[in-house]
Amino acid sequence: MSDHASYISPFSTRYSSKEMQYLFSPDHKFKTWRRLWISLAKAEQKLGLAITDAQIAQLEQFKDDINYDVAEAREKEVRHDVMSHVYAYGKQCPDAEAIIHLGATSCYVGDNTDVIILREASQLVLKQCAQVLRNLSAFAEKYKAMPCLAYTHLQPAQLTTVGKRATLWINELAEDVENLEFQLSRLKLLGSKGTTGTQASFMELFDGDEEKVKRLEALIAEDMGFSGCVPVSGQTYSRKVDAYFLGVLSGIAQSAYKFANDMRILQSFEEMEEPFGKNQIGSSAMPYKRNPMRSERICSLARYVMVDALNAPMTASTQWFERTLDDSANKRISVAEAFLAIDAILQIYINVTDGLVVYDKVVERRVMEKLPFMATENIMMESVRRGGNRQELHERLRVHSHAAAAKVKLEGGVNDLIDRIAADDAFPLSKEEITMHLDPRKYTGRSSGQVDEFLADVIAPILARYEGEGFQAVLNV
Repeated sequence: MSDHASYISPFSTRYSSKEMQYLFSPDHKFKTWRRLWISLAKAEQKLGLAITDAQIAQLEQFKDDINYDVAEAREKEVRHDVMSHVYAYGKQCPDAEAIIHLGATSCYVGDNTDVIILREASQLVLKQCAQVLRNLSAFAEKYKAMPCLAYTHLQPAQLTTVGKRATLWINELAEDVENLEFQLSRLKLLGSKGTTGTQASFMELFDGDEEKVKRLEALIAEDMGFSGCVPVSGQTYSRKVDAYFLGVLSGIAQSAYKFANDMRILQSFEEMEEPFGKNQIGSSAMPYKRNPMRSERICSLARYVMVDALNAPMTASTQWFERTLDDSANKRISVAEAFLAIDAILQIYINVTDGLVVYDKVVERRVMEKLPFMATENIMMESVRRGGNRQELHERLRVHSHAAAAKVKLEGGVNDLIDRIAADDAFPLSKEEITMHLDPRKYTGRSSGQVDEFLADVIAPILARYEGEGFQAVLNV
C-alpha cells in the first residue's frame, strides 16, 4: 500500500477515536513535514542563508494545502516519498522550490514528525487515562466503606471494601500516567543531524561555523515546542525511544487488562456488572445472558498491545551502525497500531467505569456466607481472654470449620459454624456474644481510610494536572 493512502487498520476502522486516527493519518504526517520544512527555512534565514521572506510566505501559504495527486504521481516515478513531497511542495511554491529541504535528509522530516506525533498521541492518551482515573476515583469514594469478599489464590480471604479494591485498579493506571509523563518530559526532537548524524551538510552550508549549526537545531526545537534536540545520533533518533513509549503503552494495557479481568470475574459472581444497554443483546443463542463483552474486548486488545510492544525493542537492538532501513515498515505499523489500540482500550475503559453497577445485596449475601469462617480468629481471641486455651480452641475451630464447610459443599446446606461453636462448651461465649463478631465492618481494617488518603495524596495531584480535560468516550461497537 502506498504510504499516502488512507491508513487502514482494524483499530482505526472499528474501535479507535477520530482524534487518534487523525494523528496517525497521512494528512497529519505530511502537514507536519511542511511545518518542519518551514521551520528549517526560517532558522536558516535567521542564521544568514539567502532565504527571503517571500519564499517563506509562499511556503506558509500552502502548508495545509497538500497537492496529493502531484505527490503520488511523482512517487510512482522516483519511488521516494519524501522527495515526492518536496517536488509537490515545490510545484505549489515555485519561488521557494530551490530552498525546500536545504541541507536536510529524509529523516529530518520523517523522524522529527514521528517524535511530534509520539508527543501528540501520548498527550491524548494521558487525557483519556485521567478520565478513567476520574471515573474510578468517584466510584472508590462512593463505595469506600462497603465490605466485600477479598481473594488470594482466587479463594475467599479477609474482607476488603468495594472502594478499596478500586484503588488497586487506580494505582496501577496512575503509575502508567506518571511513567508516560516522565517519557514525555525527556522527549527531544532528532533535529537536523544529516546523513550519518555528523551535521556535515550543515557545516558546509554555514562555512564550518559550529555555533550556527548548533543554533539551527535550537531554533527548530523552539519552533516545534521542544526543549531541545537529541545531543548525538546516527541518521535517526535512537529507536529505543519507541521502545520506551511502547513499553508504557504495554503497561497501560496490563493495567486495563487487570481491571477488565477482575470485572469479568465479578460479573460471574453477580457482584458487579459493566454497563448493559437497554436493547443490548448478550448472546445470539441464549437471550438471558449478559456477557461482559466490553471487558472482554479490553482484554483482547490489551493482549495485542503487550505483544506488539515487543516490536520496538527488536527494532532498536537490530539497528546497524548509523542506520538501517529495516526499521521503517515495522516502526510505521507497530507504533501506530499500539497507540490506536490503546486509544480503543481507553475508550472502552472510560465507558465501563462511567457506568459500573454494584449489586450490593449480592455482595452482602456473599460476605455473610463466608464471614463466620473469618470471624473465628476474633472468637478465638475473645475466648482466650476469658480463660480459654489458644491451641485447644484453634483445633476445635479447625474441626468445626471443616465440618460446616462440608455441610455447605456436600449437602447444599447453610453455614452452621456459629451454631457449632455456640454448642461447644470449650468456648466461654453465648451465641449472642459470638454473633456480635459478625459485623463485616470489623473485618475491613483501614480500607476506608486508605481510600481517602490515596485519593487525596496520590490521585488528586494527577487529576489537578488534567483539570478541564474531561474526555467523553465514544463506544464504536
